Amino acid sequence: MSVAKPLPHDSAALHVTGAARYVSDIPLPQGALHLAFGLSEIAHGRLNSMDLEAVRASDGVVAILTASDLPAANDVSPSVHDEPLLATDHIHYMGQPLFIVIATSHRWARIAARKASVDVSPLPACLTIDEALAAGNRFEDGPRVWERGDYTLINKAPFRLSSRLELGGQEHFYLEGQAAAALPQEAGDMLIHASSQHPTEIQHKVAEALGTHMHSVRVEVRRMGGGFGGKESQGNALAVACAIAAQATGKPCAMRYDRDDDMVITGKRHETRVDYDVGFDATGKILALDVTHAMRCGWAQDLSLPVADRAMLHADNAYYLPNVRITSHRLRTNTQSATAFRGFGGPQGMAGMERIIDHIAHHLDLDPLAVRKANLYDGSGQTTPYGQVVEGSVLPNLIDRLAQSADYAARRQAVADWNASHKVLKKGIALTPVKFGISFTLSHLNQAGALVHVYQDGSVHLNHGGTEMGQGLFQKVAQVAADRFGVPLDTIKITATDTGKVPNTSATAASSGSDLNGMAVKAACDTIRDRIAVCLAEMHQAKPDDVVFKDGQVQVGDNILTFAQAAQTAYEARVSLSSTGFYKTPDLSWDRIKGQGRPFYYFANGAAVSEVVIDTLTGENRILRVDILHDAGRSLNPSLDIGQIEGGFVQGAGWLTMEELVWDDTGKLRTHAPSTYKIPAMRDRPDVFNVALWDGENAEDTIYRSKAVGEPPFMLGISVFHALSHAVQACGPHYPDLQGPATPEELNRAVSRATKSADT
Repeated sequence: MSVAKPLPHDSAALHVTGAARYVSDIPLPQGALHLAFGLSEIAHGRLNSMDLEAVRASDGVVAILTASDLPAANDVSPSVHDEPLLATDHIHYMGQPLFIVIATSHRWARIAARKASVDVSPLPACLTIDEALAAGNRFEDGPRVWERGDYTLINKAPFRLSSRLELGGQEHFYLEGQAAAALPQEAGDMLIHASSQHPTEIQHKVAEALGTHMHSVRVEVRRMGGGFGGKESQGNALAVACAIAAQATGKPCAMRYDRDDDMVITGKRHETRVDYDVGFDATGKILALDVTHAMRCGWAQDLSLPVADRAMLHADNAYYLPNVRITSHRLRTNTQSATAFRGFGGPQGMAGMERIIDHIAHHLDLDPLAVRKANLYDGSGQTTPYGQVVEGSVLPNLIDRLAQSADYAARRQAVADWNASHKVLKKGIALTPVKFGISFTLSHLNQAGALVHVYQDGSVHLNHGGTEMGQGLFQKVAQVAADRFGVPLDTIKITATDTGKVPNTSATAASSGSDLNGMAVKAACDTIRDRIAVCLAEMHQAKPDDVVFKDGQVQVGDNILTFAQAAQTAYEARVSLSSTGFYKTPDLSWDRIKGQGRPFYYFANGAAVSEVVIDTLTGENRILRVDILHDAGRSLNPSLDIGQIEGGFVQGAGWLTMEELVWDDTGKLRTHAPSTYKIPAMRDRPDVFNVALWDGENAEDTIYRSKAVGEPPFMLGISVFHALSHAVQACGPHYPDLQGPATPEELNRAVSRATKSADT
């Protein structure tokens, strides 16, 4: 079998040699032009006029486009048409595109874009969660509220706590920035190369902007240098701008953001505030909970409603809440439009729940792991707050096994002994679980298509709707195809994702890439394989079910052919060796207004133990050791899955410990480059990093009973945050209320909160 093998990434050699081709590496025809946006320098105001003569006179400038020059729709929104490509009469955030410069080089376009004289009338800017709440600036009429049971039982609980957790946003910081190119074709058609997780959305928005049909636009995506959700909708603006410029000039046009422009223009993870009021008993068991999420969504809606919904859907994380109210505010502010980011709101919901558990444990002087285990879904048919049954939960057993293999109890005692004898350096340890729902909550997105060709020589060419962003999706899907035909992996060729081959694709997101596209490819391969089997069975007086495809051969009774011979034979018998495949996820139902249904096909699970040390004088900290046990079902490729777990964990830990976005009082993003925005580097990974896969299979009928592994490991990084909280708790008697991100400055503040008396 080709599946379940720890094979390297299909482009690994290309990555390490620099031969992998990205959008900006694609050779453009002679005379190609380059684009840059002119950007707003205020956060909110009326746009009165623009003097662009200095821009027009700048070196290399060929043309300038403003909103009035656009041929059709001025919109790049993925949702409700509220996001103009170019500002018209109003400016909504600092960094908003105002006009397009078309020049003979990227550098000259960028230089020219800075020369505009823009007349604006500034208006008061709404920049923070507090300001948006006070002004009632929301993307829905009021807060979204879901309830189960009677949350007012908080008032009758033996113990009660309330507090607040602030969670910062996060920059995607993909290695390859946003990029696109448009090549005009005959009869007004347009070919788009884009660094995008959602080729069909690019196709749709370009067609809309050009005033044409989707069949006149073809989008191709070979690979991205990282996405993390930041290329689900944020690439629309570049692709649309290139297409409009290419149509206007008749020449190929390309556009890429430099890193600082990328960070200033594009959306981030949603900054979130979690307020909670919880009632519980002496064992830490939660009796009732009232939790409120306030999300800063930025100036346009983008994907904020489903992001906020998913935060609500994960407000329970791994814990049964019999009586709960979950409230969500989706707030409009004059900042970049927050967008999809790995976990899509789930991390914010889970981090809030884990804070509640940690706070309860501190109040009762219990090991937080004991409180977590007291509240876990037990697999007995308990339902989530939105009514989905949590079936066959592996978490109780998975957590016990991890605690044993990581020697959690002995290490927690060792940490206590260390802290008792060290005044400045304090250690902490925490074990946190993950229960993450897998499926798009917008049900119609849970579908995928594929196109498979078998050639006369037995080689196989396939396409599917998923995009490759470094996660290894192409390799996993190729392994599926190789297994269905029983051929070596080098027989399979996957080429660029192409809307002209597989239409109406969903974004490669929601951790569903392998689930959806693997099943679609399996369906296409099985159709062709079965046709070959029928053909050979008729020739050799056998039953089709007796035809065996294995080890590059096809056996029919006593007759053995190579797969190539079988393909040639079927071709000469006029059997079609091409097929589409289609898959839709079954058993889904969801009413987002009521907050009821079965939005997820299954849950992915995992847990992590993290041990840290902090310097209580400086706030400097290190991750000493991490142990992870993650449930990937029957893994399609253990090497790729372990790589995703390691990377996701580090990215999640970065979000909660060091990645800090800072806007000043004018709405200007001050952390807009690697010099001012810190992401985890090689030395930030733990010295001891043990990752293992849970030895089980998915109870649901997924591709080879595997489980998604793209987003769930991100939330394992929450364990680092709570290990830091544990270390700070060793400094004094008070709960430190550690806030995110737990930068050295925040850790110092938390140490002060832990050590100060209640009267100060």
